[in-house]
Amino acid sequence: MADERLAELLKTQKSLTEWLEDIKHKDAEAIRREDNDKRERLKVLNEVIGLPFDKPTQFEATDLAEKTPDFMTYLKTHSDELCALRLIPKVDGLPKLRMRGKSIKDAYEWFKEQDIDPSKYRADFIPHPPDYSWATIFIVNQHGIQGEIIWGGHHQLTQGFHDKEAPMVFRYDFKRWSVHPKNSKALKHLKNLAAYLRVPDSARQKDLATQLDSSFANDFLEGYFESADSSLGTWFIDYSPVLGKLYKDTVIQAGKSTTESLVSGMSGSPGKAKGAVQIVYPDNLDVNFPDGAVLVCEVTTPDYVPLMQKAVAIVTDQGGILSHAAIVARELKKPCIVGTGNATKILKNDQIVSVDAGTGLVI
Repeated sequence: MADERLAELLKTQKSLTEWLEDIKHKDAEAIRREDNDKRERLKVLNEVIGLPFDKPTQFEATDLAEKTPDFMTYLKTHSDELCALRLIPKVDGLPKLRMRGKSIKDAYEWFKEQDIDPSKYRADFIPHPPDYSWATIFIVNQHGIQGEIIWGGHHQLTQGFHDKEAPMVFRYDFKRWSVHPKNSKALKHLKNLAAYLRVPDSARQKDLATQLDSSFANDFLEGYFESADSSLGTWFIDYSPVLGKLYKDTVIQAGKSTTESLVSGMSGSPGKAKGAVQIVYPDNLDVNFPDGAVLVCEVTTPDYVPLMQKAVAIVTDQGGILSHAAIVARELKKPCIVGTGNATKILKNDQIVSVDAGTGLVI
């Protein structure tokens, strides 16, 4: 995918909450509340088990609007540091507003342009590293620790399109690790992450169960996690019990199938379906898309949701097994194969294909 198209796609991206709201998911509001409070949960994990996280500097939005002494001191002292600014609603139903990758002084200018009632928002200034190394997205359930790891920005995993190399898929079944393709440095990083989540102390398990309604598998904290590594250190940037429960029975298989097929990829959402191929690029989203067609595209974005709802199955060139789009496909109960690399080039419009998203094969 050309760099220019990647940049345009990034501009269209939404949070997972917004994706789920688009499909009217029953847990969308619960996940919205979790997303708004995720750093409060991470703070508890930091206090109880020492989990490192991207600790924000927090203000009431009225502090920014009224230029209180505490905020102005912070602005003067840290004005040139990079940040992500999240305006988090304190009232249900209001949108969360966010920007990232700008200096704190520029973020403050962005804040002043927002048409909001400051009394109804909190402002979180989150450190934003100038560089990234490893990023992960994974789940911990009774079957193990499983997900994806990639070198570079974390957006590649949540949004599903990659700057250079595709992500590696990993699994730890509480006995042995597998990473595909094999990478010793990635494996070392994953083992370090897993060590933070192991809580052998029953008193601490009970504490987290009381404070966060946490559960455990083989002494590892269960849930959905995201992490990012940079010159500033290793940070967990999300812990969601609700999302984790959506994947409580999931077992991820690392690597593509070697069985003969038209194209192959990885399962973003399990299931089987048969239908006629309809290839859709971002510049022809208004195509006459028939109900029951197999949606084939480079990568799904929020603009594809109406087509995803009509499709019998989804096949993409790029994408990740736990990307926002894959999670949405799963909740739509649509078979979805991601990361084929060449589906839009190999498959043809109106071609009848069978999609087996359990094995990752299109035949």
